[in-house]
Amino acid sequence: MSTTEINSQSHFKRLGRELAMQYLFETDLNRESDAQLLSDFWEQAEESGKFPHNRIFRKGREYAEELINGIIEHQAEIDKVILEKSEKWNLDRMPVVDRNIMRVAIYEMFYVPGVPPVVSINEAVGISKNYSTEKSGQFINGLLNSVKDDLDRPAREAVDKL
Repeated sequence: MSTTEINSQSHFKRLGRELAMQYLFETDLNRESDAQLLSDFWEQAEESGKFPHNRIFRKGREYAEELINGIIEHQAEIDKVILEKSEKWNLDRMPVVDRNIMRVAIYEMFYVPGVPPVVSINEAVGISKNYSTEKSGQFINGLLNSVKDDLDRPAREAVDKL
């Protein structure tokens, strides 16, 4: 794979992670999620003018939808992991943005074999720098590293399947 292909792939996955986190943030605040809300979310994203109508956006959207559907399907399990790893923290006390960043990363670590866990962690910390507080990155990094340490897969390598 060429450097351009790697950067393009990284870029669309980063965009997908951010879009997934934004949608999950919205549904977390509203306490609901349905096909119409997702459709409205994509319409707003396209109308915002922040995203070019190109291949990277299309691939980012596809990846975001994969993440969103998987996280919704496995949210109870993912939230249980967050609660187990966050000492003395209740999900409702965590910033909404932070818990949704962690949901995306944990879903990738558990269910996306093509993404090494350390990449999920680095991306989560990077996203937190753009959307949350400076201290959030430390909390997210610590919690996700604890999750990574319990995984039964290589931390720095993609695998064929989980």
